[in-house]
Amino acid sequence: MKVGIMGCGSIANTLVNFKLEDKLNIDFASFYDLDKDSAEELAIKVDSKVANSLDELIESSELILECASQGAVRTSIPQILESGTNVIIMSVGALLDTDFKTQIENIAKDNGAKIYLPTGAITGIDTVKAAKMGEIKSVSLTTRKPPVSLGLDSNIKSEKIIFEGKASDAVNKFPKNINVSSTLSLASGIDADVTIIADPNIQNNTHEIHIKGTFGELVTITSNVSSPDNPKTSLLAAYSAASLLNKLSETIQIGS
Repeated sequence: MKVGIMGCGSIANTLVNFKLEDKLNIDFASFYDLDKDSAEELAIKVDSKVANSLDELIESSELILECASQGAVRTSIPQILESGTNVIIMSVGALLDTDFKTQIENIAKDNGAKIYLPTGAITGIDTVKAAKMGEIKSVSLTTRKPPVSLGLDSNIKSEKIIFEGKASDAVNKFPKNINVSSTLSLASGIDADVTIIADPNIQNNTHEIHIKGTFGELVTITSNVSSPDNPKTSLLAAYSAASLLNKLSETIQIGS
């Protein structure tokens, strides 16, 4: 499968490294980024090419993986889907805009394309999807990150709650930090209650999920190592993208 990459930051870099380590069962079609130097740097490593425009990226790809930004999702995903090209969206916060989500769903259906959302930097999403077959009564997420991961002053000495509210608000206020709340909300069908805490006493990004429903109760805690290239991105997010890419070509598939 020929995969185009839109956004050549930490996630794309991790995927390229997996390919070089023979852990990724895809071929890179081309790389596209507004910073052409970043695209060229990755393309050279895997003997691929740089797309000079979104049209070129679409033309070369059987599937496009977006790992750029919520803005890139809004401006580029409709055009990609109109071409009938499948997409993987990492910046899932854009999909908590119900009108936009409906728009791209309809475009995908009309053009025979698929939209894939990786599980990202949290655990338990398969269980959440299964629980949705019954009734989910409450969903909450508490995220703790070092201040630097939230773009805050590193001199903060004690933990500080910087957000309490719904996921749909959190993704607008912290578009690069809390995509996990979007994934959780979309999987559960509920706009999750979110608390974000800046905690100078931790090193890893930590996500604690609580869900109650007719199935019972789910509690998970995920403590993630940050990407060495970007403290705002968890390595597990890149790992989940790689896992999904491999899953698409596997004969035996585990999980929903």
